[in-house]
Amino acid sequence: MYNLKPGLKFLNSKEIKEIRKKLEETFSLTEHLDYAYLINANNRVNIVTKEIDNLNLDLLMINSIGVYFCELKDHEIRLSIEGSQIVGPLAKKNVLELDEEKARDWIRGQDVDYPGSTKGFVIIKHKNDYMGCAKHKDGKLLNHVPKERRVRSKD
Repeated sequence: MYNLKPGLKFLNSKEIKEIRKKLEETFSLTEHLDYAYLINANNRVNIVTKEIDNLNLDLLMINSIGVYFCELKDHEIRLSIEGSQIVGPLAKKNVLELDEEKARDWIRGQDVDYPGSTKGFVIIKHKNDYMGCAKHKDGKLLNHVPKERRVRSKD
């Protein structure tokens, strides 16, 4: 179809249905996200507008396209920061709100204590900002913010 980098492919409707199922199970997301989905060899999923079909991409060697949305791993879905910003306002469960202090620790890349019985991946929120996705395990939110996206200042 397109001259994509080896290991990069557009998902078919059955594969997209699986992602939607994981989003519904994990975050009770029932709204239809109308995107084209691409996956790479590391199971990282990007989303792009469906109007991509209107472009002639045959002469281009495409390494990456769209917005990094999530990673599929061990039958779970971990949203990227941008993925949490897309899904968060529509999610009906597993959205955890952090106070100011914990939000600061989070954006600095630290794991955060958070009691509760929720297990698995959750969306992290502070006020109106969706800050990413964490694995809630043993009373801690395990941080997945990439080093290059962390805030380095002390205040």
